[in-house]
Amino acid sequence: MGVRVLGPRDLPAARAVIARDPVVNVFVDSLVQASGLDPRRGAEVWGYVAQGEIEALCHAGGNMVPVGAGEAALRAFAGYALRRGRNCFQILGPARAVDQLWTALEPHWGPAREIRDEQPFMVIEGSPAIAPDPLVRAVEPVELSVLYPACVAMYTEEVGVPPQTGPDGTFYRSRVAELIRAGRAFARIEDGKVVFKAEVGSVGTGVCQIQGVWVDPERRGEGLAAPGMAAVVELARQIAPVVTLYVNAFNTPARRAYERVGFRTVETFATILF
Repeated sequence: MGVRVLGPRDLPAARAVIARDPVVNVFVDSLVQASGLDPRRGAEVWGYVAQGEIEALCHAGGNMVPVGAGEAALRAFAGYALRRGRNCFQILGPARAVDQLWTALEPHWGPAREIRDEQPFMVIEGSPAIAPDPLVRAVEPVELSVLYPACVAMYTEEVGVPPQTGPDGTFYRSRVAELIRAGRAFARIEDGKVVFKAEVGSVGTGVCQIQGVWVDPERRGEGLAAPGMAAVVELARQIAPVVTLYVNAFNTPARRAYERVGFRTVETFATILF
């Protein structure tokens, strides 16, 4: 029993672990499909091996995300992480697993900048329950300079620090451009300014995940969020039929908007921010 870095030959076994709950595991599923478990094409993925079988995973990049991990696997992942050192900027995933990881890691990696211990993980599997905003549409590549400031504002407001940009200042901008090119960035744009936006950040097996939901602070309270999200759900379901997101429990207006659209809570996530 132990932990090792997985490689391409482990892909079928890793996909089998993810497939136990493809909805909750959509984020890691998306990354594993993109990298093929080749560390040169993405972050490391650790496997917990018991009796010769891969029983659980832990994505170990900028985000540390446990997948299908019981208590023994979580203890093993925590021990391996302590030996390797911290290179993530947050730990996220199902709250029970994150809590156990953080209990082991906090004496060495703490204190956290922020702990969000209750984040409803929500899903919608059919058409939205309310009429979509007809002005929400896919963002065009030529509109990158219009969308990008809204993405930075959203990220800074949500995470508490500006996005990582890399040595040349282009990393986050490149990620936004990539989502636009893939047809996964959506917005309502008025007079050259974004007033509502969201992206599909992850696409797994029949499941996708919305991220970056944002309404211009000057337009909040106008009822843009729920119809905007209904439009995004319709567009996202053309990518994958099951649509997910997770939200901070304290963000009552957002939760109410998502519930109006038809999202229901199926799990509770937690995030430890460094």
